[in-house]
Amino acid sequence: MDDTPDAWPLGRLLSAAARAIERDWDERLRAIGLPHAALIAIDILVRTGPTGADTLARTARVQPQTMSRTLERMERDGLVERSPHPDDRRRRIVTVTEHGREAWETARHIERDVLPDDAALRGALTLLLEKHRPNRTPSG
Repeated sequence: MDDTPDAWPLGRLLSAAARAIERDWDERLRAIGLPHAALIAIDILVRTGPTGADTLARTARVQPQTMSRTLERMERDGLVERSPHPDDRRRRIVTVTEHGREAWETARHIERDVLPDDAALRGALTLLLEKHRPNRTPSG
């Protein structure tokens, strides 16, 4: 029986490829002191601007408690700052620091090294995610 990757079922191949890339990427991120969870949060903040932790958690598709712990570490490491919301003192706004932005730039270079962008692959993966996204209605 042939057990080379080109003979594997597609699901196994996709899963194995994702794990291999994630291991490589996480190892390189750890080398610069940036946990993967922090990179996700910084990426969202860089792309959307300062926001509340609740919105950040929803966008990252994690539980608010998980995001809160991540943000505590990120603030301690100087990657983000949290400040009172101008309209609601009970809420706080999360902003990327200059150090956080520099870490994000470094991580982007690492990502391109680990997995160069490929339009066809990006399109196929986007379609898979859309097809299998959570809370999808039967009509799409």
